[in-house]
Amino acid sequence: MRLVLDTNVWLDWLVFADAGVAPIKKAVARGTAGIFISAACETELIRVLGYALSGRTLDAAAQASALAQCRAIARDAQDCAEPHDIAALPRCEDPNDQMFLELARDCRADALITKDRDLLALATRKVKPLPFRILTPRELARSDCFNAWASPNSPRWHATGAGVD
Repeated sequence: MRLVLDTNVWLDWLVFADAGVAPIKKAVARGTAGIFISAACETELIRVLGYALSGRTLDAAAQASALAQCRAIARDAQDCAEPHDIAALPRCEDPNDQMFLELARDCRADALITKDRDLLALATRKVKPLPFRILTPRELARSDCFNAWASPNSPRWHATGAGVD
């Protein structure tokens, strides 16, 4: 399963150890899910890691550690640059979130994982469905598709998105 995480979900994983991302962590550890990040999304993460988060600012070593962990987990979007016929994506209310939609499209992600209201609002559009789902971490963990992929008996995920036994 191919996933894209928005910045806040990355923070839940890297900084806050939020239990809501535990199912995603398990799937990645088992090799049944892969996460993609683009240069633009990584730049955003670096910027946000420097903010005061829950009343505290991470020191340079903690920021570097979080970024190193992200880089060890995620695959570079350039690794999955494939031609696609999806020219237009809906415009997100917040232009800073558009990069997550573009990354999900370009990587042929199964899902964009977010808690952002503007991105989640696009999940309900009826006009032209997106080629990927937009879900909260909790919705992903409860989805039948994720549970099939995340089970220990599912095929391992690799860069092509195909399973290998």
